[in-house]
Amino acid sequence: MHAEVITLNSVENTETKAAGSADTRAHAGYGPSPTARVKRRRAHLSTARAAILDVLVDQPAPCTVRSLSALLHQHPNTIREHLDGLCDDRLVVRTQAAALGRGRPAWLYSAAPDLGSDQGASDYAGLASALAAHIALKSQHPRADAIETGRVWGRDLVRRSPGVVARGLVPDAARGMVPDAARGMVPDAARGMVPDAARARSAVGARRRVVALLGELGFDPRPDARSAVVKLRRCPLLEAAHQYPEVVCGVHLGVVRGALDELGNDPDRTERTALQSFSEPGACRLDLLPRSSTGR
Repeated sequence: MHAEVITLNSVENTETKAAGSADTRAHAGYGPSPTARVKRRRAHLSTARAAILDVLVDQPAPCTVRSLSALLHQHPNTIREHLDGLCDDRLVVRTQAAALGRGRPAWLYSAAPDLGSDQGASDYAGLASALAAHIALKSQHPRADAIETGRVWGRDLVRRSPGVVARGLVPDAARGMVPDAARGMVPDAARGMVPDAARARSAVGARRRVVALLGELGFDPRPDARSAVVKLRRCPLLEAAHQYPEVVCGVHLGVVRGALDELGNDPDRTERTALQSFSEPGACRLDLLPRSSTGR
């Protein structure tokens, strides 16, 4: 049995202008899939269970343990254990197949029918669309205002996220020398005291924390080894992004920049962080460590 994946038609950001506005055109297969298909209550899942749930969501018919095992290259007992947990969380429904001859009928597993109909997510998306429309119509600088709005949100998300220092975002060498490091703010006067290698580790840690934050928000990020380039395979506001890409994608870029601000990232690099909307097959491209020539 093969997983059937449907890629939505989307629009492509053909080029990021120097002024920061985006030209878009219809282009089949480019851009992310919607996040709303999977409910927010799956956020606590392990990677293995999330992978099984993703497969079941995309299947048109219930699956057996045997078929899931073959598809995911995992032992049937491992698959069965994860399925039991998903059933306990009411994310997966288990039914028994019709009896065919002798022997016990197989169990069939499918994603819970309400996974694609999260009322809270739907209401949130509707509100976001209305706000995006208001900014697009009323603001003289919609993209700049959207980025600043997202920036405030991104800073707040990091402040409310537990264990920032514990996740390795401040290098060990800097903690004893810089009193404000625990708050993610290294004073300019102290930056020269921190070795270049330590600052580099801190920058990579900050980017990885941003990637984790994007995962919590439903973007399904796929970063490279250093979290310099990230493919965002899902979008929690995809419909609004199609209607008002300048605003919605601007907010999302602002969230990234605000999070980097709060994590003490180099301000110049933060400003050059770029979001190439609908630019990849099945994803948007986020440049967390762009070259100096990369546009806004």
